[in-house]
Amino acid sequence: MKLLLVEDDKEAAAYLKRALSEAGHTVDYAATGREGLMLAAAETYDVIVLDRMLPQIDGLAILRTIRASGVKTPVLLLTALGGIDDRVEGLEAGGDDYLVKPFAFAELQARVNALARRPPPQEEPTTLQVSDLTLNRLKRTVIRAGARVELQPREFQLLEYLMRHAGRVVTRTMLLESVWDFHFDPKTNIVETHMSRLRSKVDRGQRHDLIHTVRGAGYCLREPD
Repeated sequence: MKLLLVEDDKEAAAYLKRALSEAGHTVDYAATGREGLMLAAAETYDVIVLDRMLPQIDGLAILRTIRASGVKTPVLLLTALGGIDDRVEGLEAGGDDYLVKPFAFAELQARVNALARRPPPQEEPTTLQVSDLTLNRLKRTVIRAGARVELQPREFQLLEYLMRHAGRVVTRTMLLESVWDFHFDPKTNIVETHMSRLRSKVDRGQRHDLIHTVRGAGYCLREPD
């Protein structure tokens, strides 16, 4: 495999580069965040091994930048920060795996191999369609039976989530976490209120309802029977 190692500790980097090379990999090395970002953006790698704390540009900034530019290469984060919040922050920034220092090389090699075996992520479709309902994610438009449906931003997010899970029941908790980014129960009827507005805009006046309440479970957007 072709790997990129970004690590500012020269002694650790020399050891890892030598060990990875002896394992049969081609290893490019960067000692600073700036150099690592340039290589990650310009070259194609099977896996990037990225230290979190780097001079010039830190590892999380590198991650966010390459993900925003469309680089989907698996990234293994190396860090001395082992708290749960630190791991969550790294994964949410775009990391695929997390290894806390100190670590055994055998574990790093196993994690690199596991990341390389992952299938490439599927591209999200630009257009979602269920029956006569079409949602364009880039243009931010919704069409039902040839007529445009005007939605507020949160309503659009809600409909997009329902359409991406068409035919499946989605729960209130799933909607709170995915649409509102709430990881707790706000003890309000925020989901029910937005769902009612969405249904009135999408289904009112149509021959068939597409959005259905599944009593005791949640909601489902599906093709008409």
